[in-house]
Amino acid sequence: MIHNSKQHKWRSDKLSHLGSSIFAEVAAWKSEARQSGIEVIDLGIGSPDRAPLPEIRQALSEAVLRENSYSYPSSKGSTAFRNQAAGWMKWRFGVDVDPEDEIVSLMGSQDGLAHLALAVCNPGDLAIVPDPGYPIYSGALAIAGVRAWPLPLLEEHSFRPDLESIPEEVWREASFILLGFPGNPISVTVDLAYMERVVELARKWDVLVVHDLAYSEMGFDGYRPISILQVPGALDTAVEFHSFSKSFNMAGCRIGFMTGNAQAVGALRELKSNVDYGVFEPIQEAAVIALERAMASGPDQGVAALYERRRNVLVEALAREGWKVPLPAATMFIWAKLPETYGSAGAGGRSRSFARDLLLSSGVAVIPGDAFGNQGEGYVRIALVEDEVRLLEAARRIGEFLRTNT
Repeated sequence: MIHNSKQHKWRSDKLSHLGSSIFAEVAAWKSEARQSGIEVIDLGIGSPDRAPLPEIRQALSEAVLRENSYSYPSSKGSTAFRNQAAGWMKWRFGVDVDPEDEIVSLMGSQDGLAHLALAVCNPGDLAIVPDPGYPIYSGALAIAGVRAWPLPLLEEHSFRPDLESIPEEVWREASFILLGFPGNPISVTVDLAYMERVVELARKWDVLVVHDLAYSEMGFDGYRPISILQVPGALDTAVEFHSFSKSFNMAGCRIGFMTGNAQAVGALRELKSNVDYGVFEPIQEAAVIALERAMASGPDQGVAALYERRRNVLVEALAREGWKVPLPAATMFIWAKLPETYGSAGAGGRSRSFARDLLLSSGVAVIPGDAFGNQGEGYVRIALVEDEVRLLEAARRIGEFLRTNT
């Protein structure tokens, strides 16, 4: 006899581990603030406020009007898209990848990050993930029944993962290690020597390296993020995620790709062929144009300059208001330690109390750091997704909040 108490009410317990609840919570705070008549400046979600280039939109609009654009796409990505992605990898990083076996198209990099553990791990396996880290990193493990070993990103190490602190028994047991340079929520940067050490350890312990490079085109002050596939031999043990969301303002299009080790690429491709039929062909065509334009215009014509200006404006304005936060070297986020003078802490901790009080008092929305892991407590993430005038206004409101809450 089958016994089922149905106490779960048709909701899996795994959903509680996805890490997205804080975003719903912040959305509720925003609604509460608006109902109180407060105008919200939303620096929470990292959604670009600009549109793709006109030629990208033109290519998309023309493709969707074609009658033959509506059949099922290839689950591994169109030949044109994979070839262009491989050409961009060669142009941008000097890396040769095989478009046939070493690239798979994705509905954004989050699609791949959410499914990879299901494709390359068995339930009960172990994976090393950064703490703080993007919520889907650990959420995907919960879905797949994979155990997480949190690798702390500490301020005393400039938030770089201390690879030598990982115990041998963890390396021995781990299926993969997930890293992001630069990362989300913290703009961690490394050089090629660091990447070489990652690959060296991964090859020693037979661990897959998963490098999330969604912010490859958002380096500041002359810094250009590097690919782990630039390390000789990395294709034996590494894969890398790339996204069009931030680099080309195509967040709503849901397009990205994973490239690297052919076995891991094949596993993700096989899983996704049973889950979906790939990315809508017109969106892949628009992505091809995005890569073509990037290669034609050169490295200095992308989105980095816009976000560098915004970074400078907001950090300088916050300093004038008495809150000194570090300049991130890349990405669209500022990782800010809470002002020492702010002492209030509710049931959810100082980060959550600060974010809620700030939003309900001033209308400025930020994300509490504990949403990204235990090591995020005491910080907030600020997204540079408003224009400079609005960022100055946000800083003014934050300053007023700090003066009345210290």
